[in-house]
Amino acid sequence: MNMPDVPQVSSELAWRDRLARWTLRCGIRRNRALVKSGLYRVGEPAPESPVIVTANYRMTFDLVRRDLAGIDAWLLVLDTRGVNVWCAAGKGTFGDREVMLRAAVTGLERHVSHRVLVLPQLSATGVSAAKVRATSGWRVVFGPVRSGDIAAFLAANMKATPQMRAITFTLAERIVLVPVELVGAFAGWRALIPFGLLALGALVSLGDSGATIAQPLVAYLAGVAGGAALVPTLLPWLPGHALSLKGAEAGAVLGLFAGLALGAPPLSIGAGTLLSGAVASYLGVNFTGATPYTSPSGVEKELRVALPLMGAAIVLAGVLWVVQAFLG
Repeated sequence: MNMPDVPQVSSELAWRDRLARWTLRCGIRRNRALVKSGLYRVGEPAPESPVIVTANYRMTFDLVRRDLAGIDAWLLVLDTRGVNVWCAAGKGTFGDREVMLRAAVTGLERHVSHRVLVLPQLSATGVSAAKVRATSGWRVVFGPVRSGDIAAFLAANMKATPQMRAITFTLAERIVLVPVELVGAFAGWRALIPFGLLALGALVSLGDSGATIAQPLVAYLAGVAGGAALVPTLLPWLPGHALSLKGAEAGAVLGLFAGLALGAPPLSIGAGTLLSGAVASYLGVNFTGATPYTSPSGVEKELRVALPLMGAAIVLAGVLWVVQAFLG
């Protein structure tokens, strides 16, 4: 066994790692958030030490190695194109082929005396344990949902409790998603939207008050707040099941109150409510990849209905603003 050819990683996160984590939480540099795939050592693993398999998304990698503190283990990192476990399993990059390929190209069998791979439970949609066993001889054991339970899982002889299998989506777990949606709403070309809405307000106000000029922009900001903040915060209590509907409800309420607070005329209030609802509905759908509330087939069906309605609401909002301008 040749240990020096396997790089070692620390289970202690440096301040740079923590900074990178919160940067990713805000959606910054996510397209570069990957680590090199391959085999790593955590602690001083022996041939009988467990093999933990994970994705090469930077945040996932860091959390797994942090939660392996005090454990001597082999960490097999798959090439998931910098995508987290759940999404990579759905996209096929965390799948049978990649598991077997990464075990082969790293020479894993030279370092361990067993044939057991511990995979995260959320990879089960992309990995067939039977196929991996039949093709490569590696036995797949699905570990807990959360990396924080790995130590207890290993200590229990790789037996998961019901709590380890449960997928939660608590208030704290939902709120942590807010920063990435808020930043994303104003990233790239979206940064031009506020200026365009200010121009629209100036065009249809015909010299009216500053509050009227700002109303389209305020409606958009209300939609962003509704979709990016209220939807994850109030998710279990917003009526309906579809995330697009939950977003539309949150955005429409905020847009209505924003128009009333500005003292806008009735048609402008209606336009702002429609725009805010459409924006929040669109942002609400973004949470489909972060919540157990949805399924891929359900999302596809939902979008076929929701996207045309969002577009119609935005067009109607523009028409109402123009009509209000001509009515004075």
